[in-house]
Amino acid sequence: MPQIILASASPRRRELLSQINVLHLVQTVDIDETPFENELPENYVQRLALEKALACRKKFNPKLPILAADTTVVLRDKIMGKPQNEMDAFMMLSQLSGKTHQVLTAIALLGCYQNVVISTTEVTFKTLTDNEIHAYWKSGEPLDKAGSYAIQGKGSLFIERINGSFSGVMGLPLFETAQLLAAENIEVFS
Repeated sequence: MPQIILASASPRRRELLSQINVLHLVQTVDIDETPFENELPENYVQRLALEKALACRKKFNPKLPILAADTTVVLRDKIMGKPQNEMDAFMMLSQLSGKTHQVLTAIALLGCYQNVVISTTEVTFKTLTDNEIHAYWKSGEPLDKAGSYAIQGKGSLFIERINGSFSGVMGLPLFETAQLLAAENIEVFS
């Protein structure tokens, strides 16, 4: 019996919820993810997470609490979305090369309460060669990933260190998620 609705098509979010024994039903929604003009990255991810949860409630009207999330990569206050093509991915990864950036993941939970929290993790990349970036693109991994990389895959080879939540960089910070679920009396250790 599902405990929550997950308003996300992300297989990583499903895996992370399963890892903490939260039974869930997936109901995906599409929203416009275009940032507003001069929107701060923190406001952007929080807005998208909440909009996804609200869109799911409107579309499906479920009886269960709805969990939604959004993740973005930020370098010097610039939001880096998902790459459109190889050139876009090459530009993003070149900009991240040898630098520290932030990965912001916001989680929204609509149940008895409406809560939105954010996790911020600093990620430092090694200096990348053009050949590494092109080879990584050919792996297929960067295509649907914010910032053009996946920490849980081959992209981990680029990461010198992280300061924060590994699961947050994957797309669902488990510490913050467990806190939100506890506020809705959803047990993760049952």
